[in-house]
Amino acid sequence: MVRIYIDQKPYDVKPGKNLLETCLTLGLDLPYFCWHPAMGSVGACRQCAVKLFKDENDKTGRLAMACMEGVRDNMYLSLNDTVAHDFRSQNIEWLMSNHPHDCAVCDEGGSCHLQDMTVMTGHAYRRFRFPKRTYQNQYLGPFLHHEMNRCIQCYRCVRFYKDYAGGKDLDVFAAHNHVYFGREKDGVLENEFSGNLAEVCPTGVFTDKTLREHYTRKWDMTMAPSVCQHCSLGCNIIAGERYGALRQITNRFNGAVNGYFICDRGRYGYEFVNDPGRVRQPVVRLEKEGRNLFESLSGILTEGKLIGIGSPRASLEANFALRRLVGEAHFYQGIPENEALLLRKILAIQHSGHVYTPSLKETEYADVTLVLGEDPTNSAPRLALALRQAVRTKPLENIAGANIPLWNDAAVREMIQDENGELFMAYPVNTKLDEVASGTLHAAPEDIARLGFAIAHYIDDSAPEPQGMDARALESARRMADLLKRAERPLIVSGTALFNEDIIQAAYQIGQALEKGEKKAAMCFVMPECNSAGLAMMQAPSLAMAMKAAETGNFATAVILENDLYRRAERSEIDRFLNAFKNTIVLDHQENDTARMATVLIPTATFAEGEGTLVNNEERAQRFFQVFMPKNEHIRESWRWLDEFRQFRDGTKPDELRELDNLLEELVRAMPQFKGAEMAAPLSDFRINGQRIPREPHRFSGRTAMLANVAVSEPKPPEDTDSPLSFTMEGYRGMPPAPLTPFYWSPGWNSGQSVHKYQSEAGGPLRGGDPGVRLLGGGIHFSNGFQSAIPSAFERQENEMALVPLAHIFGSDELSVLSPAVEGRAPRPYLALNSLDAERLHTAEGAVLRMRIGDQVFDLPVILKNELPEGLAGLPYNLTSLSGITWPAKGILTNTTS
Repeated sequence: MVRIYIDQKPYDVKPGKNLLETCLTLGLDLPYFCWHPAMGSVGACRQCAVKLFKDENDKTGRLAMACMEGVRDNMYLSLNDTVAHDFRSQNIEWLMSNHPHDCAVCDEGGSCHLQDMTVMTGHAYRRFRFPKRTYQNQYLGPFLHHEMNRCIQCYRCVRFYKDYAGGKDLDVFAAHNHVYFGREKDGVLENEFSGNLAEVCPTGVFTDKTLREHYTRKWDMTMAPSVCQHCSLGCNIIAGERYGALRQITNRFNGAVNGYFICDRGRYGYEFVNDPGRVRQPVVRLEKEGRNLFESLSGILTEGKLIGIGSPRASLEANFALRRLVGEAHFYQGIPENEALLLRKILAIQHSGHVYTPSLKETEYADVTLVLGEDPTNSAPRLALALRQAVRTKPLENIAGANIPLWNDAAVREMIQDENGELFMAYPVNTKLDEVASGTLHAAPEDIARLGFAIAHYIDDSAPEPQGMDARALESARRMADLLKRAERPLIVSGTALFNEDIIQAAYQIGQALEKGEKKAAMCFVMPECNSAGLAMMQAPSLAMAMKAAETGNFATAVILENDLYRRAERSEIDRFLNAFKNTIVLDHQENDTARMATVLIPTATFAEGEGTLVNNEERAQRFFQVFMPKNEHIRESWRWLDEFRQFRDGTKPDELRELDNLLEELVRAMPQFKGAEMAAPLSDFRINGQRIPREPHRFSGRTAMLANVAVSEPKPPEDTDSPLSFTMEGYRGMPPAPLTPFYWSPGWNSGQSVHKYQSEAGGPLRGGDPGVRLLGGGIHFSNGFQSAIPSAFERQENEMALVPLAHIFGSDELSVLSPAVEGRAPRPYLALNSLDAERLHTAEGAVLRMRIGDQVFDLPVILKNELPEGLAGLPYNLTSLSGITWPAKGILTNTTS
């Protein structure tokens, strides 16, 4: 610690920080624009000026920009000095000389960082009386609205988009007073993190276009802490509601997971909640219906044995409630056998004790990274953003002797130039991370696995060596093995993307070979869905096992939980499975093929209308909370419906039904591997000074007028019995525990920049610790030692093509693609081929080929990807029109024109 003096008061602070973040950490209000805790300082806006003195006797001092001054012992400065205060006030007046007077209609009005800083500096009246500079705005795609006239030239947008996220199509043009931030011409922003510009921008230049379609002031939204539903990483989000519809998703800071940024799929994929075609009423299609829903359910649920099909997109509580209803022996995962096998293997590896499972934040500090069989940009986008930061780790370490602090972003980037650390990508086709990789291998899954086994052998010669590898692959294996052995923080990334068990085994053997006493390699595994890990930890059999059980004819009814089975296997197989039961009860919030086959369809709550727990890919249990109470009384959480069903099976009385806390406690008792999940958030009876935590900001307005068409008096607010949150703006106004923070606000800080008030230090973890509890407690066992069986090299077949699934950030997720903005960015179905295979099939790019996979036939246009090995074809994974393929798959291709 070093001691500094601010306005003659002593403070003990951390060395290595700049003055701006130090002042913010101390709780002092100092205005800024260009600085960002994740991107460091460039000194562009000149708004954080302070008076700096040589010593306690210096009365003159000099102006300095706080973001460009590092703290040092016996430093004397003043925030309140008249010269510094006047400089800040005059500076923001110049920055705003061309700014339009449109706060009343600006999307950011009332939650704008520029407004906050203007008030903070005391600048209230404008003296600029000349024509303002104006710009023409651009079309930037379905996600962002552009209003360039509001720009104050802080450069945050291009620093994030280009330098941090690796975007290529947004830049700064012109100079001086005519600087323009945008594209070279109108067009869709291509980077997968473009939506963060709406939060990074301190003004209203870049705003959420989907919010504009059903706009409401941000302080008029009901908000709740939540967890993204669209991949396995478990990024933390804030969901905002108004008038019974979900209006916006913004980033919720979690220092161990997503930090300050989320991907565009997570930000814009929420419209499935508002989908007019979703399931909102129960549907009963029985030959002999009861007089009401519960009478019909009573007859079905007491008629015979039940089989339960769980879901990787349903909460832990919902899956456990189904397991309890049907019995442990009759509960199945609802995913294909191969996927279940891969997930069991991943969990076993994470529990093996030979490797370390890092948090998403920790992956940013890897000095050597190997990615085997994954395309993180499309399967786990926030991980790809973390890997982009990881390639800077080694160059940053190399400049340690240059006396340049790491927060000085411009100087650091100038010194590093295009230098990157070691990242090796092994995947069948080109990925966006290839541009920052030091090496790549485009190969079939079998050959990617063989590369991994070779790397493990060159690290530890007791590991088996694959035979018959070509010289280039062997050289890559030797080089990567040498780099990993010398690395201080090696990272291996793998996962289920190619549905290949050997790739996962090879990744593990590399990690095992790197183990040296207490030092273990970090291994990050990507899983398919938001609760894939939680469902796999229940250790239930797969969907294939459920199909075999159904063939016995011992089950009368299937209960299917939030799972479109037609996306999991071929249509003919699912038809046979569903026809094996007299009745099928489906609980879901989306109308899909499985829901249309149900004899009883039960409407369930989405993540915005219910509460529950998810387990992410690193086995971190995290709680999401209800944002609003559905107006339709039939829409309830799946776990609540299933708990009510017990009254028909075992005579449970309604007053004996479980609340969420009780259900989670029972889950932990029944399955000790989930111990700790009950501590992911405070219990429902948690209060601060006897008060709940409000979901609505204190400025929330129109509560009575919103329902004036129903009643002129204000109705009683709904009660939440499952959390400490209230559906009102009344309650505890202080700082709640991190898992319960519904929004960020602090006096003088109305925008999302107020997050630093919730952190233990600016840019650091949240006060009290970041949300989530790691569950790496055991219960899943894995054999030690190296696997001797190594797959043979891939060989092209004459009569069929081996198929690989190619994930797409927009389109491969079941729920996000129901959002119009995301659906518009999704690819159309295609078949990717090497040009040599295309020539052999007498076809060309754009032509249509017919492909048969099992009983299914698809007519697909050809696109050429020459990096694909001969004999291998790529299909976009999990598109609605291409669902039902059991991976790994093979297909027979015919030319429809021949």
